Amino acid sequence: MAHTDSRTMRRVLRREIAGTIGLLTDEHDFRAMRRYRTFTFDNHDTYLEQIEGLLRTRALQGSHTTVTLFDPEEYADFCERRTLDPDLPSSRTRFTAHLALTGPTLPYEGQPLADLLAALVDEAVRQATWEYATTLLARLGPCASCGEDIGRAAFARASELLARILDTAPPGDRHLVCSVTGPPETLIAALHTTGSGGALELDESEALEFTTVLALGLATDSPGGLVIRVSAPNTPDRVYGWRLRSNGLDPLSAGEVFDAYCTDIESGDLISPESNVDYCRPPDLGQEKPSRGHHH
Repeated sequence: MAHTDSRTMRRVLRREIAGTIGLLTDEHDFRAMRRYRTFTFDNHDTYLEQIEGLLRTRALQGSHTTVTLFDPEEYADFCERRTLDPDLPSSRTRFTAHLALTGPTLPYEGQPLADLLAALVDEAVRQATWEYATTLLARLGPCASCGEDIGRAAFARASELLARILDTAPPGDRHLVCSVTGPPETLIAALHTTGSGGALELDESEALEFTTVLALGLATDSPGGLVIRVSAPNTPDRVYGWRLRSNGLDPLSAGEVFDAYCTDIESGDLISPESNVDYCRPPDLGQEKPSRGHHH
């Protein structure tokens, strides 16, 4: 009887262990792991089917599982830095535990694996964008004429502008996109908020990333823009936006917003406008902050 009790207790405890699974999302990464003798899979599709089965089983048992991206190059570096043998399952487990703390993770909630993988890759891109923008902002250092930390001042300015944009937006679900064009690449951040007149709901990490990318555009005087689309029941969607300029935003005319939305970014070809969408000039964001008499 005691034996059965301890088995039952172990089963209960196992259910309460939150687990993380490191996923090899593409064929290239999967092939890189096949060089290890203890990595027993030889087909990526079979591997993904087994992972999905494991996730389902854990969910049925009441276990909470998060997934993260397993990068073979990062794994090799991790093992080298900690003098671990990369061809041991225990080393892979340690790396996955490390990723659970540092990398992008998403909970498994019964969604198809393909959807989970796509969302995980998006999350990784978001995190990388934020880290990159943060690093560039930190490198800007103090303003030569006033000593103010340029990155910090730009972040405060971007936070203030975002708050004004959300305050002046019509009620409904808002989808904002900020793009900053600069060497070496264009950074894009998106922010979704929901709320109709009541309390505004937004994802804090999305808001942080969005503000950081906007701040980088303001601080470096890079070409860029910010567009918002507002959707509410029984009314056409409203789309409007601004061009980034030093320390602020210039409203785009309705025609400029229409052009931006109805041009294919890759080819430059015109795309037919969506029905039931109003392209309009943005509402006034209120009193512009006076310039301090110097230009970063």
